[in-house]
Amino acid sequence: MNTTQTTQQLHELKLHAMASLYEAIAQLPVHQQPQAHELIAQLAQSELLDRNDRKTKLLLKFSRLRYDAQLENLQYSKARNLSKESILQLVDCNWIKRAENILITGATGCGKSYLACAIGQQACQLGFKVLYLNLNRFLEKVALARLDGTFNNLLNTLEKIHLIIFDDFGLAPLTQDVKLAFLQILEDRYARKATIFASQIPVENWYEYINEPTIADAILDRIVPKAHRFDLKGDSLRNKK
Repeated sequence: MNTTQTTQQLHELKLHAMASLYEAIAQLPVHQQPQAHELIAQLAQSELLDRNDRKTKLLLKFSRLRYDAQLENLQYSKARNLSKESILQLVDCNWIKRAENILITGATGCGKSYLACAIGQQACQLGFKVLYLNLNRFLEKVALARLDGTFNNLLNTLEKIHLIIFDDFGLAPLTQDVKLAFLQILEDRYARKATIFASQIPVENWYEYINEPTIADAILDRIVPKAHRFDLKGDSLRNKK
């Protein structure tokens, strides 16, 4: 069997990265070609890296992250109340496996959404399924789903996502139906999946924002305990730009 036939078979098996590398190696002088065991190792590694790269791109596309943000591009300073040490403990994303939450608060423009998206992108890089949601638009979708009978399908979809980012929590009032729906979503995810909340409202004021003692207790009990908290400070980064 010649090189062309082998390359064609690799493509038929959908081992495209392996085929490309094999074809490139076959064109090298004989004395530069690797030994059999090294060749197999290089081909396997090439295919694995390619598949991981394609998977990451699909996860990032699905996530619909608001910003193309990365942890290494964050601005750390005491003035912003953000330290590199506090972020390093999240880099391995084991907190997602432990179904822990992250609460990010601060004034408008201080970088809450960017931080949330940077954490979300890191999760995608490590193979976790992430979904970014503007809470106001999402709650409208929830209300419509309850009306057209697709709410259970929506719950089942959300339950399978490793990390959901709810941005702009607290900007719009919650109706009674939406409060109950939101509680159901959090109940399905409690101790199973991770969630990030980004809000202009300090966490200690969330109870007042929900404005329903029984539901507020239930919602906050599923969000706040054991959550990683970031209270960002400083002037608006948009003004600096």
